[in-house]
Amino acid sequence: MTLRIGWFTTARGPGSRGMYEAVSRAVAAGTLDAEFAVVFCNRDPGEDPLTDSFLRLVEANGHPLVTRSSVGYRRAVGGRLSKPGEPLPEWRTAYDQEVESALAAHPFEVGVMAGYMLIFGREFVSRHVILNLHPALPTGPAGTWREVIRELIRTRATESGVMMHLAIPEVDAGPVVAYCRYPLDDAELAPLWADLEPARARLDDAALEATPLFAAIRERGVRRESPLLVAALGEFAAGRLRAAGGRVLDASGAPAAPADVTSVVEAALATSDLR
Repeated sequence: MTLRIGWFTTARGPGSRGMYEAVSRAVAAGTLDAEFAVVFCNRDPGEDPLTDSFLRLVEANGHPLVTRSSVGYRRAVGGRLSKPGEPLPEWRTAYDQEVESALAAHPFEVGVMAGYMLIFGREFVSRHVILNLHPALPTGPAGTWREVIRELIRTRATESGVMMHLAIPEVDAGPVVAYCRYPLDDAELAPLWADLEPARARLDDAALEATPLFAAIRERGVRRESPLLVAALGEFAAGRLRAAGGRVLDASGAPAAPADVTSVVEAALATSDLR
């Protein structure tokens, strides 16, 4: 049975657009048995040129599109901006309810957060299966992609990865669905590591982020985001994985271990222009 995908994005840049295009190509090619039930954007047309370009692409592809400006909603109700670590303000719960009502005509089985710059509230993720991306292995590091790469460099990590996990009420704490690995200790990166010694452990955040090694690690992770997402959706489409009650289950209904799809991701990279 064809998997119905709900796509959630702010569409701010090429990363989220690239993931959408990768899934669209896989669906069109028949390598992913899925369809876009709806594409939702929390910006309305006219708010941002990059977002507008993405919205036109969605419409050209014939995928159902729903937009509701979160900024416009917040201003209309006089809501305040939330700070990291704080509970979501009341307007955010009301906005999620507005989104849910707008999507009632477009039921989906698995939602994907692809550059969606909001946090879903407890009620929304309790009612829907939502996948989110984290730019690290299941073992960590935690934090934003910048924090992850800085930690990888400071600890002289030998590998990293990208993972898809379930969104649950506790932010970035949901069970891992699928992941892939990539090396950080190969010949290509060796000179970049050597250039940082012996000052590596003493560099501040800004200095680390300005290094060629930081950029190279970021590039390796980003290249794998789209094929990882396609592979993770493929696990659901094939019936090997499903989710219920905030848990990832296998075909028999037993708790499923995270799927290591490294070989699938690397094969996709080897045959695409993502190399």
